[in-house]
Amino acid sequence: MPYPATPAVPDSARRPAPGLLRDADFRRLWAGQTASQLGEHATLVVLPLLAVLTLDAGPGELGVLRAVGQTPALLLALLAGAWVDRWRTRTTMVLADAGRALLLGAAPLAGILGGLGLPALFGLAFAVGALSVFFDVAYQTSLVRLVERDLLVRGNSALEGSRSAAQTGGPALGGALVSALSAPVAAASGGLLFALSFLSIRRIRRAEALPPRAADRPRARQQIGEGLRFVAGEPLLRAVCMASAAFQLSFAAMTTVYLLFLPRELHLSGAVVGLALAATGPGALLGSLLAARLPRRFGYGTVVVCAAALGDGAFLCVPALHGPPRVTVPALVAVGLLFGGGGQLVNVALMAVRQAVTPDAMQGRAAATIGFTGMGTAPLGSLLGGFLADALGLRTGLLVTAAAMLLSPVLLALSPLGRLGRELPSAAGVSVAVPRPRKP
Repeated sequence: MPYPATPAVPDSARRPAPGLLRDADFRRLWAGQTASQLGEHATLVVLPLLAVLTLDAGPGELGVLRAVGQTPALLLALLAGAWVDRWRTRTTMVLADAGRALLLGAAPLAGILGGLGLPALFGLAFAVGALSVFFDVAYQTSLVRLVERDLLVRGNSALEGSRSAAQTGGPALGGALVSALSAPVAAASGGLLFALSFLSIRRIRRAEALPPRAADRPRARQQIGEGLRFVAGEPLLRAVCMASAAFQLSFAAMTTVYLLFLPRELHLSGAVVGLALAATGPGALLGSLLAARLPRRFGYGTVVVCAAALGDGAFLCVPALHGPPRVTVPALVAVGLLFGGGGQLVNVALMAVRQAVTPDAMQGRAAATIGFTGMGTAPLGSLLGGFLADALGLRTGLLVTAAAMLLSPVLLALSPLGRLGRELPSAAGVSVAVPRPRKP
């Protein structure tokens, strides 16, 4: 059945923006999303350090804490999609920001009152993770309601660039805060970033259409089912789901072996391992910049397939590495740069395609369904990686799992995504022209 689009916002409210950087509302969204992503990735480091340094948590307890923080992505992603399609994205984002700021701001007070134990920290990690799921689905959906569709690629490039920078800078900021302050105070300092995001996003002025509240409006479970059926029935989105599931499965398996391979086979220290892993951040930042131009020049299908093959295939050379760190580390950094750049090109391009082919009323559920599909295979991939490393050895296990990562670009190439040209398809099946960048 056709899915009705969200009622159009009046032209006076949703006017064509002359350019993203001159659009005050987009700047407010971008600033708020950047602060939120930085706070989210800093918190991923601060909370485990709080458990270890303040509460003397052991390895098992630390593992439970990380698992509890990751669980909301699996439990709540589909519900978040249905919620976002019912409510204004601005409202969802400011509530999520306010909740995370208050939760983290209470950490020092709980420590003073003696109420900050591991059970409380588990609850804090779950609550912050749950609010982050809602925020992430909402900000991806908000862009479609905020800017014209011919600016989606540029907008996604900016937002994903901020997310990539936060993935690199957030953990470093979190570690620095814990080193300079006590861990509970560092958690409260991370809450300040969410407060900054709250202040920025609440200043967005452009009107956003609210879906009608009909008396026979379907329940959330029905809306989730509609989202699943819509994604399964749209060939482009179905291909995104399949490629994402294959990638997350093989990437989780490869990462499990990779984190064992670096210290045990290449004899690298923890600091050097961190350097190799951090190289994906600058690569992703470069990929975000290129994503605003390459699809319009070479076509979305060509860019997506080639970027996925180059980024994922880069890990095939790692099992062959031998020698001292002065030889292996530059190669690992180059692999990280290629993987980060290729992966981000794919992310930005596929997000633009997903937003373009999805009716406004389905945006949140489509984003959540695709995210849920990818995340669902990751735990199985981690278990598979450990089994292969034990059964085949680290070098062979890494080679097998790195080769498995090429399944994702193969699926992309064989799907309708691989045949996309320079124009974005639309929800009605009509291509939307994307203007070429003008010379200054």
